[in-house]
Amino acid sequence: MRPAKETILDPTTLPKDITKHISSFPEVEESSQARLDRLGRQRPEAFDSLWSEIGFVFSIAMCQILAEVFVSGFTVILPTLTRELDIPSSSATWPASAFSLVIASFLLIFGRMGDIYGGYPVYVAGLVWLMIWSLIAGFSSNLIMLCVCRALQGLGPAAFLPSSVMILGNTYRPGPRKNLVFSIYGAAAPGGFFIGIFFAGVTAEYTSWGWYFWIGAILSAITAMTSYLTIPSDIAEKRNSAKKSSMDWWGAILIVTGLILVTFAIIDSAHAPQKWETQYIYVLFFIGSLLLITAIYIEGWVAAQPLLPASIFKVPRMPAFIAALFLTYGSLGIFILYATFYMTEEMGATPLQIVAWYIPMALGGCIISTFGGFVLHLVPGTILILFAGVSWIIAPLLFAIAPSGANYWAYIFPSMIAATVGIDITWNVANIFITTSLPKAQQGLAGAVIMLLLHLGIAICLGFADMLQSYQLDRLGQRNSYKAVFWFEVACAATALVILTLFVKITAAQSDLTYEEREEMERAAKEEGQSGRPTAGGAR
Repeated sequence: MRPAKETILDPTTLPKDITKHISSFPEVEESSQARLDRLGRQRPEAFDSLWSEIGFVFSIAMCQILAEVFVSGFTVILPTLTRELDIPSSSATWPASAFSLVIASFLLIFGRMGDIYGGYPVYVAGLVWLMIWSLIAGFSSNLIMLCVCRALQGLGPAAFLPSSVMILGNTYRPGPRKNLVFSIYGAAAPGGFFIGIFFAGVTAEYTSWGWYFWIGAILSAITAMTSYLTIPSDIAEKRNSAKKSSMDWWGAILIVTGLILVTFAIIDSAHAPQKWETQYIYVLFFIGSLLLITAIYIEGWVAAQPLLPASIFKVPRMPAFIAALFLTYGSLGIFILYATFYMTEEMGATPLQIVAWYIPMALGGCIISTFGGFVLHLVPGTILILFAGVSWIIAPLLFAIAPSGANYWAYIFPSMIAATVGIDITWNVANIFITTSLPKAQQGLAGAVIMLLLHLGIAICLGFADMLQSYQLDRLGQRNSYKAVFWFEVACAATALVILTLFVKITAAQSDLTYEEREEMERAAKEEGQSGRPTAGGAR
């Protein structure tokens, strides 16, 4: 069989999704790449106008803002909460960790629910749930109520975050338009990061801390309403789908329980009476690990439709990329919390100063994420991801070497710039690579994997960082114990960079066939080869 040419393809050999787009241009003959490039740039058929697409993008981007508001802002308001609710320092990490822990534990379940029932209903329901528990959280009167509300809040993002990636992945085909929309989606994260810090700083400085949660509830309500009105419903499509998905309940129970127990043991070990020698710590860690090992067996060899199918790890370079992303996102969690602690307690910054000092990270993130949409199809992903990896080492390194009385412009400002370069480029490349590598029926899984790596990385790495800081506090003092945490973050980021350098290669995100179209063409080529007929691009 002769190799495929870049010239005209026989329309009868192309996937139906491609041929239906070119049926209205019978007089125009396009090369295969020109056709794909055109399809990758045009507005999806789901939108009847540009304004409807703008409303859709706004609604989806808001979920990123909301998730970040309740992560970044909480670190700023946490010192106020520990003082007003009389929370002991040994328990201060829990309200911050509970949110990310619950998100990480339930992402795969809600990702599968999106694949079963549609991303639209799961997305809107998650926003409504977050609104309710954000409203209640503003009335918290003690540590237990605050932790419960934070944990229940986490169920909302666990539902709408994978659904948002699923909706975007299903709506846009590979190409520049998808790159741009995903970049706007990514830019919403640093925007939400700053919005959370801003509202937390203002409420801590001038009013009741409860308004931090109530403002989040108002934003959730607005987003739920606009999403209900602008996101195309996929309920009927999922109901009529020939390939029915089902919930893997055994896998769900084992994964959720195992993740919660293991992460609880890691986080709480730093403040247990005898650290890791405390009986309930190592018992819970052992039980959780055993449950996760059992879950791996169930998912790999027993479940008919596992929550985390082995096929995802067969995608070239995916396992190494997943490991690197886990460490990178874990570094992000450490940086946000301990940079805030360091600036507050060692540099004496007020809540509003913290807001101002984080502006470069937020503004730079918005610019980098949006600009990335114009270069992702031009620059190989490997180059972008390696550049991001180096930047992510620089960010904590500047905090680790900062002298006493460090100047903001010499250390903090460049650290913020490096942090936003590192995380935002990584986020864009990861979203495009993972969603494009999985079929339409598994876009909920794609979203769940992306968000699972983010929030599980934050929860677990933050637990190890807290453990390190508490172990070194008496010996090194508070300032140097913080620096030990930053050196630990440098090690995590450096390990991620080594993995990316040696084992990951990602091409530029150009216009291309979708996963289903590639499968259909490969199947057609195989059938034609067996029957002796010429294949697409061959001799005619």
